Amino acid sequence: MRRRILQSTLLVVTITALVLGVPLAITTWRLMEDFSRADLLDRLEQVASRLDGPGSFDAVDQDALALAVPSGGRLTLEEDGRSVQVLGADVGPDPIAETLPVWPGASITLAEPRTVLRTEQVQVTLVVVLLIVLSVGTGAVVATVTARRLAEPLRDVAARAARLGAGDFRRTPHRHGIPELDRVSDVLDTSAGALAELVQRERDLVGDVSHQMRSRLTALQLRLDELTTHPDPGVAREAGAALEQAERLSGVLDELLQAARAARAAGAEPADLREILAVVIEEWHPRLRSAGRALKVRVPERMLVRVTPARVREALGALLENALRHGGGTVTVAARATEHSLQVEVGDAGPGVPEELVAHVFDRGVSVGSSTGLGLALARALVEADGGRLELSRARPPVFTIFLPTARADDVLPAALPATTPR
Repeated sequence: MRRRILQSTLLVVTITALVLGVPLAITTWRLMEDFSRADLLDRLEQVASRLDGPGSFDAVDQDALALAVPSGGRLTLEEDGRSVQVLGADVGPDPIAETLPVWPGASITLAEPRTVLRTEQVQVTLVVVLLIVLSVGTGAVVATVTARRLAEPLRDVAARAARLGAGDFRRTPHRHGIPELDRVSDVLDTSAGALAELVQRERDLVGDVSHQMRSRLTALQLRLDELTTHPDPGVAREAGAALEQAERLSGVLDELLQAARAARAAGAEPADLREILAVVIEEWHPRLRSAGRALKVRVPERMLVRVTPARVREALGALLENALRHGGGTVTVAARATEHSLQVEVGDAGPGVPEELVAHVFDRGVSVGSSTGLGLALARALVEADGGRLELSRARPPVFTIFLPTARADDVLPAALPATTPR
């Protein structure tokens, strides 16, 4: 993008400079000759004002006439019935000359070498060329600055759109000062909020439907199980068949829910939790330090999780932003392994979550300050998309815990085994 903007701007500047510069150089070249001829005519008029009539050329002070002759030039008087009278040096072939009649039958001619004119024309043309080069150079600088000013925001907007496609629904308050791009950023933020709400509603709907169906299936299975003990063999047989179908339906429901979770975590991959956290810490440590806050990190090595790294980074970023905005004191990030998952705890020494908000801290629009109340809801949605959980494990001082699925053995084992050398 930057290259195309730079090339197009330079092309326009170059064409403009050539369209204006070439005619200017040609016009300047001709003007210099016109100026030289006008100067010669002025000098001839000065000489003519000193001549009174026939035969007056010899009577005039020759030194005074020489002052009117340019350096290297020659003054010639041609008069009928008299020989040509010359004052000055030889001007060579093809001089530049002007003639002025002084009285009937007499004229004076002033000439100077054309090399003098050529020198002046070349000098002025070089000045014009220098101005053209300077204008192109200035245009290149302006094009570079403009390309950078446009390319950087465009890259930021493209990255924001890519993060939105990857499931990062957080808003970006940064704007670039370009109305059109800022409008795009506003639209992306609005779309991010709408998508986050849609995903959350979908997830809630799936959870509610699965819960209701499980409850109904459980009740149905219990009734059918009772009917299998009916004294009528036909009724008992049909109840057993219906119970078998209900159990199959329960299995299908489990498979559908598992497939839905797998589809949400389609981008998950085995990753080192320490490397994921390193990127987040590198981004947030300067912000906390500028706010006078400390950041402590305790993460053991070789903690492999199966997640989408971008989602985990954004979820951790949302928790650190929450700690920076609403918390206080030192922010702590610690990770530890349990039997079934890896846990990442993010806490601070602030006042924590009020008692009345503990049950609703992950609800959209719920906030203890003037923020939008979207960060924690989006963080939970991002973590759950990879099959994890985000919980408020302690309200005061606050500690949020992310439960992440561990990497499967078939993901880690081939890369972890050392290469063997055949004997």
